[in-house]
Amino acid sequence: MNYLSNITTSQRPWLLLALAALGLELSALYFQYVLGLAPCIMCVYQRLAILAIFSAGAIGAIGHQNIVARILAYVLWGVGAIWGLIIALEHVEMQKNSGSLFFSCEFIPNFPTWAPLHEWIPFLFEATGDCGEISWRFFNYSMPQWMVVVYALFSIVFSIVLINRLVCAKKP
Repeated sequence: MNYLSNITTSQRPWLLLALAALGLELSALYFQYVLGLAPCIMCVYQRLAILAIFSAGAIGAIGHQNIVARILAYVLWGVGAIWGLIIALEHVEMQKNSGSLFFSCEFIPNFPTWAPLHEWIPFLFEATGDCGEISWRFFNYSMPQWMVVVYALFSIVFSIVLINRLVCAKKP
């Protein structure tokens, strides 16, 4: 129990988190630029969630001994994992109901006007695909379905580590 509680005070777990997220970002770019799969708006939002998780890992790795840095890393990890899971579930629902009038996919990301990431970094955040299109499958699961698994794992690990940290911190 103490091992899980103390895991975030060392650098390696945070590096592992950052590397896992970086691997997912690089995979997304591979799918886009090598395999020619155009990212949709939901894919772009999921990339942003993965970027939040990567940032959490990087901040945690650099500031693992600083409580403020760890809190910021926890927040980014939790927000990225849970928001990503919500977006991925919505994306799966869009694909399931493709062609329905109730689900539509925008083409311009809804980023704040003060941070138009799709204009600043278009190679990463520009949406050119259709959310309802399933153009890739692995073991008969679409990309968003796999991302549900990925975000669920990130969320579960986050919850276990955070709860363990809070429980052990309260013990005398």
